[in-house]
Amino acid sequence: MAKVAKAKTLYICSECGGQAPKWQGQCPACGAWNTLVESVAETPSAHRFQALAKSSPVVRLADIEASDVPRFTTGIGEFDRVLGGGLVAGGVVLIGGDPGIGKSTLLLQSLAEIARERRALYISGEESGAQIALRAQRLGLLNGAESAAPDLQLLAEIQLEKIQATIDAERPEVAVIDSIQTVYSEALTSAPGSVAQVRECAAQLTRIAKQTGTAIIMVGHVTKEGNLAGPRVLEHIVDTVLYFEGDTHSSFRLVRAFKNRFGAVNELGVFAMTERGLRGVANPSALFLSQHAQSVPGSCVLVTQEGSRPLLVEVQALVDTAHVPNPRRLAVGLEQNRLALLLAVLHRHAGIACFDQDVFLNAVGGVKITEPAADLAVLLSIHSSMRNKALPKGLIVFGEVGLAGEIRPSPRGQDRLKEAAKLGFSVALIPKANAPKQPIDGLEVIAVDRIEEAIDRVRTLE
Repeated sequence: MAKVAKAKTLYICSECGGQAPKWQGQCPACGAWNTLVESVAETPSAHRFQALAKSSPVVRLADIEASDVPRFTTGIGEFDRVLGGGLVAGGVVLIGGDPGIGKSTLLLQSLAEIARERRALYISGEESGAQIALRAQRLGLLNGAESAAPDLQLLAEIQLEKIQATIDAERPEVAVIDSIQTVYSEALTSAPGSVAQVRECAAQLTRIAKQTGTAIIMVGHVTKEGNLAGPRVLEHIVDTVLYFEGDTHSSFRLVRAFKNRFGAVNELGVFAMTERGLRGVANPSALFLSQHAQSVPGSCVLVTQEGSRPLLVEVQALVDTAHVPNPRRLAVGLEQNRLALLLAVLHRHAGIACFDQDVFLNAVGGVKITEPAADLAVLLSIHSSMRNKALPKGLIVFGEVGLAGEIRPSPRGQDRLKEAAKLGFSVALIPKANAPKQPIDGLEVIAVDRIEEAIDRVRTLE
């Protein structure tokens, strides 16, 4: 009997895509631990080594005419904001998020709006056509005489070559791939979702988008840590990377842009999950402010900046006597290490010690604040909770606090102050470098240099 040749195996890193001939604990390429997974070695083929973009002759940069990229709307204002104004012909968007958070719902709603004026194609590798039709009916996309969902084209397919043939035949202006982890190419023998398949299929779909001008939106799975599954090169290939955030038990969803070649990054779209799908929130600041009948201790309103949008977020602190040798430090929605640093600054420069106190910090509404402009609000809310005395009503603050106790300026301070005045706040405690040159109607601005000065000014306002 003839012996069957054993398939050659190698180990591929799920983080960077690096290869190793045998398993080892640490990836030799990127240094990540426990990321090497067994895979079948692929035979090289000619079509796999094609450039994503067409080659062109060498030209001087000054001879290239710069022009704005034309966009078209998705029909959902908050989605357009995150994308930088809308979709771009030939652009590739990757959107990830936890299971059940609303990725497919948002894209189905968006394609139904796009289908009113343009050709749109929804390619599903996870659901059948009947399941998608049932969701469209539940979202109200099939009801009414003006419904555009009947014009939306649907394809249930996971083979890359058939998807490519369909896009070439139908020539849609927008195509959704749900999801990239289910698509496979016949040129590779590995299973769908493997590092090789995800990398190859994403590269081929990007090439299709650039050649045909079709805007392609790919849905990506996430790992247990919340990162996009697959090789890191997946995020480098695409033009835009979006993340869905929010608790599946809450009705609010946040869509954040982490990469955008055609617009600003760190833009934020706010949605509310309703019976009719996702709806954009016109005034997102109202979501992140608690409705107190009167001022309460430990509460401070912060003006944070998410991309081009200023948001008002309530920061709450609870300081209580510790009953264990090691007091607890817990921050929800803010950086845990930053909290420990700020407590040391508060003790060293303001003389307020928390070494025997449990400190709990929370950003209302489930929003995640990463910018250092929240430092001053954190310290004032902690100070308010320790004294059990509420901050003055109508007060908003922002500013970064340094290790020397100085209060540093924050970017786009004028926009923050205008947003606070528009929502009815009357007093602003801000860094001196952010003091406006012209007074703002209805808003008293108090500019401070140091943390101890800020605490003294708050006490005089009480």
